[in-house]
Amino acid sequence: MNDENYSIGVTGASGFVGSYLVRTLMEQPRYSVVAYARKQLAYPAASVDVQIVGDICRVSDWSVFFAGLSCVVHTAARVHVMEDNSTNPLKEFRRINLDVTSRMARGAAIAGVKRFIFISSIKVNGEETKPGVFFSPHDDPKPTDPYGISKMEAEQALRVIARETGMEVVIIRPVLVYGAGVKANFLNLLKLAGRGWPLPLASIENNRSFVSVYNLVDLIITCITHPNAANQTFLVSDDCDLSTPKLLRRMAKSLNKKILLLPLPSRLLELATVLMGKGAVGQRLCRSLQVDISKTKDLLNWNPIITVDEALIETANYLKEKA
Repeated sequence: MNDENYSIGVTGASGFVGSYLVRTLMEQPRYSVVAYARKQLAYPAASVDVQIVGDICRVSDWSVFFAGLSCVVHTAARVHVMEDNSTNPLKEFRRINLDVTSRMARGAAIAGVKRFIFISSIKVNGEETKPGVFFSPHDDPKPTDPYGISKMEAEQALRVIARETGMEVVIIRPVLVYGAGVKANFLNLLKLAGRGWPLPLASIENNRSFVSVYNLVDLIITCITHPNAANQTFLVSDDCDLSTPKLLRRMAKSLNKKILLLPLPSRLLELATVLMGKGAVGQRLCRSLQVDISKTKDLLNWNPIITVDEALIETANYLKEKA
């Protein structure tokens, strides 16, 4: 792709990553944006073409929606949740993350879209890394839960579609994404860091990679046009791995709060979370998950545009405004 104007379609435009991507693309004159969402979204007049698609599982022909686009960025997904109450979780994840993704990509290829960018997940690589070991985009996939399996299968389907149609496919596997408006576990941890309660987390010696939504969106936009991105898989992080205690201290600092961390062996902490029915939370607090983003940086000449501390301040300020 060269330096011309591009029409970009963004699925999941009302979601956390999709909404940031749409707003960032709006600020760059070379891009016109088509946002696909379940319901009407509020944007400045004529700045974004909002397409209401309703239930994406019921759309059989995406080529009609994607006609005239240069690139489609697919952020819509059935997201991972800590406790899934579905009777058949894998079937439900496949229905959206695999089947819908495949239909979208086929439709994009029929419509003449040049590049399809898929936001996958680090869960394709696995759940944790050992000390001194980093996940790489070259690793054999080792997903362990239905969400990760569905994302892996979607990646495999997209590579087949790319070979059959000639449409370029780019796969991005983010680690945990945070930023202003983040929800779920990261938000809960941020709130906990701001309450000033003593927390028995000082002895944890793990390292985890995170990525701010600002850095993730910047990488996505880089992949829209960069020639080296075609048919590649990238991992992305803030390039600053943190232990749980270090993250909590930085969170507290971003909130202008003090935090007291007390020592408790990680094994006992994990056992306690299991007894409380929160074993998955304990694993994420105590174990490591690190990624190697050297391929992303070298092949695309890309580096994170915002530091962890800057991103945490943005996240904390949003939390204060909504309090």
